[in-house]
Amino acid sequence: MNNTVTTSITPALMLQGTSSNAGKSVLTAALCRILLQDGFSVAPFKAQNMALNSFVTPNGEEIGRAQAVQAAACRLEPDVRMNPVLLKPSSDTGSQVIVLGKPVANMRVKEYMNYKATAFRHVQTAYDSIAAEHDVMVLEGAGSPAEINLKAHDIVNMQMARYARAKVLLVGDIDRGGVFASLVGTMELLDTWEKDLVAGFILNRFRGDVTLLDSALEFTTNRTNKPFFGVVPYLMQLGLPEEDSVTFKEAIGRQLPLRDDALDIVLLDLPHIANFTDVDAFSIEPDVALRVVNSIEQIGNPDCIIIPGSKNTPGDLLWLHKSGLGAAVKSFAEAGGVVTGICGGFQMLGDTVSDPASIEYVEQASSTKDTSIHATQQGLGLLPLRTVMGEEKVLTRVTGTHVPTGNTVTGYEIHHGVTEAAGAQKMQSAITREDGTIIGYGLADSHSFQSVWGTYLHGVFDNDEFRRAFLNDLRIRKGLSPLQGVQASFSIDPALDRLAHTVREALDMKKVYEVLGL
Repeated sequence: MNNTVTTSITPALMLQGTSSNAGKSVLTAALCRILLQDGFSVAPFKAQNMALNSFVTPNGEEIGRAQAVQAAACRLEPDVRMNPVLLKPSSDTGSQVIVLGKPVANMRVKEYMNYKATAFRHVQTAYDSIAAEHDVMVLEGAGSPAEINLKAHDIVNMQMARYARAKVLLVGDIDRGGVFASLVGTMELLDTWEKDLVAGFILNRFRGDVTLLDSALEFTTNRTNKPFFGVVPYLMQLGLPEEDSVTFKEAIGRQLPLRDDALDIVLLDLPHIANFTDVDAFSIEPDVALRVVNSIEQIGNPDCIIIPGSKNTPGDLLWLHKSGLGAAVKSFAEAGGVVTGICGGFQMLGDTVSDPASIEYVEQASSTKDTSIHATQQGLGLLPLRTVMGEEKVLTRVTGTHVPTGNTVTGYEIHHGVTEAAGAQKMQSAITREDGTIIGYGLADSHSFQSVWGTYLHGVFDNDEFRRAFLNDLRIRKGLSPLQGVQASFSIDPALDRLAHTVREALDMKKVYEVLGL
């Protein structure tokens, strides 16, 4: 692997963590917004991201959703150079490898290890290109730099920091416990040259009186010879998309208190759930309680069931059938319940899903010797649709129309499948692109929204007027009066400003600027 240091002299700061989900992505976004507010041209960068939440750039390229949020913090359009390598797991040991926004191949772990040297060359080229266009770069690592089983072929943590000449701030999550042992232990497992790159520490997600930490901060600094740059408080309801499923999974089965006029919306937690951020906007609505479930016992009697996207639609469809959730959803729909599917969930609503080339399900096929998964899976049978997985991946930003209401909707498509109507009986278009291409179908209904409908459009519920129209339709079905006008605006820009304000107050920004040489 080429570890040559970049010729770029763009000042760079890198956030690494003592673990996954330490808050690196959010703090990266915060520092991006702070630097922007202070007059700098700044861009984010993450060499390699493993995530099933992705986003489509204006050029039709795929990057991690976290880097799209960080780009928004910089008030930049998402750029594939911000996340040149994206891994989308399709099983426990295999992922789709996306390089510079386009899928390269499905690789198992050892295959990808052999490919990493090539991947790093793409990473270096992307970094040099984007760094040359900005005053300062804020980089994000992945997992922990102390994962000694991965260090030999690292392209995202210390090797990337060395290449970018970036100083590293090590982030520890105090809320999960053991943070001081994690900080000291991480430093103990770093090589001398890696330790030299570490400028200091950030404690994240602290609840309470910060002065109670004084003795522990002093001890850790004396033990490691590294200072603390600040203690960031635990931030509730950030209003920003989650990077991965760690926080999302914590909500599974949680029963939220419902007010009398609240809508109870259930999201199915699929084993390979992707882009679950499609439902984030519901969290800001005053009349919605969103529940995440993965068993029939947890479903209850909701007003709507949403089937989200999946990186392994055939596999997750099989899981729905085996778990009994598929039958439960079908019974719910046949009794008049509202069911909505997005992307993979839309495909599952149909009669069949075929993956003849094992685009998504190759790993399970080889491990279970179940050849049927290469052929055709039976869908939920709620819409007369057929889906066939193809080699070509659709990646596009979309402006379209919700046909029954005429609402304009925007979002993006990320999918391999091609879905066609298997019969027009009781079915009508749900969403079309500007050119008239149908990207969603539903069952004809006397209401303004179909009772069963689905679409390939990610982010469809981010549209305020559309989301309120959908919720008002649910309210009418429930016997409640609709709420007049948009109740909440789903925009992450104010949330980024609030985040930046809190982090600026918590960190020693003078020290940050000294490290950057600015």
